[in-house]
Amino acid sequence: MTRTDFLRQTLEAIDGPRAAVYGDPADNHRRIADSWKNILGTDVSVAQVYACMIAVKLSRLTNSPHHLDSWMDIAAYAALAAETCEGEIENAGLVDVRNQLSAD
Repeated sequence: MTRTDFLRQTLEAIDGPRAAVYGDPADNHRRIADSWKNILGTDVSVAQVYACMIAVKLSRLTNSPHHLDSWMDIAAYAALAAETCEGEIENAGLVDVRNQLSAD
């Protein structure tokens, strides 16, 4: 499978079956952040939810490094984080490298 095929399949999963099951990704991950806030007793951002979900997938890959679905989930979480956390990233004062990359 080429990287283009891999990313295409990941995008199809995000926009297709998973969206139908879980609803809008931004809404879903806000609900997860709210649930974790209640469980942990501390604020949890959507960006932290995505980072933690990626960490879960990385942990699973330690046991099953060839499990393609985990790799796809990591790519999906990264794409969704970039899309839904843009304002959160800007508000946190983090560097947005996109402008730096386009200047090169």
